[in-house]
Amino acid sequence: MTWQKLAGKLLIAAALLGGVSGVTLYRAQSREAAILAEFPAQGQFLTVNGVQVHVYVTGAGPDLILIHGASGNARDLTVALAADLEKSYRVIAFDRPGLGWSDPIPDQSIRGQALHLADAAAQLNVHDPIIVGQSYGGSVTLAWALFAPLKPRALVLISAPSLPWPGPLDIFYRLSDSRIGAALIPPLAAAYVPDSFVDSSIAAVFSPDPVPPGYATAIAAKLALRRTTLRANFAQVNDLRPEIVAQEPLYPQLTLPIEMIHGTADTTVPLAIHSAPFAARMPNAHLTVLDGAGHMPHYSHRTAALAAIARAAQRSGLHSPPQSP
Repeated sequence: MTWQKLAGKLLIAAALLGGVSGVTLYRAQSREAAILAEFPAQGQFLTVNGVQVHVYVTGAGPDLILIHGASGNARDLTVALAADLEKSYRVIAFDRPGLGWSDPIPDQSIRGQALHLADAAAQLNVHDPIIVGQSYGGSVTLAWALFAPLKPRALVLISAPSLPWPGPLDIFYRLSDSRIGAALIPPLAAAYVPDSFVDSSIAAVFSPDPVPPGYATAIAAKLALRRTTLRANFAQVNDLRPEIVAQEPLYPQLTLPIEMIHGTADTTVPLAIHSAPFAARMPNAHLTVLDGAGHMPHYSHRTAALAAIARAAQRSGLHSPPQSP
């Protein structure tokens, strides 16, 4: 089942039920409580600008920050990369605002998130970090480099949206951005979306690469089904294109080393629309094209992801980059 079909079914169900019933709210609350019990926080909590930020820190060495994509949480990147990176870096993996265990914030733009996470990083005494951003997290990473006072030494962008794309988002996100959709879809999804839909959505994101065994459990994928997270994710994704339009003219200000990896079979964030033209116009950006890879090369081509981080470290003047396995 696609997101479009799911959205239609949820809205039809809402119409038949006359809106969101007490039964639906009770079921959503019960499922959320079960999800939180199944997937407790693994890191520490910081209070930043009055709200909670969840961060997982491991290893020692130069600072390296991981920023995850849409509908995810920090575990998506730590499960894939932290065991190797912690040998050479202090790895700092944030749950973005409203996702994972982090609270939402009033300004959910990529700039607002970047400034918020930079404030969190300052509490951890982070200095000159390499920042690794995957998918939507790559857009936040670019905003961090442009706007945050805590400047990175290098960026690594994995399957990242960097330039405006033609056409609208799919109908599911557009429905969720309407007043009726925003009110109805999160509680209905939290109450009734089956685990099989989570699995099929993950498979679509990884395609054509296989999903690693146990991935959904390892990264606590069901955390994305909570109402607060659904609302935050919908708002962030719906606003991403105009935010990229606004920051695109500022990219020439970025002179730090930028490493990029992107698969030719990525249909979520197409290479030809994003990383290829970005690298062509940015002399400090080095793009590694992964033939046949989908949207999740930090799993399907993990060695290439680690090698990109190693190159970013070397280009930025660090002398002890991690060794690829």
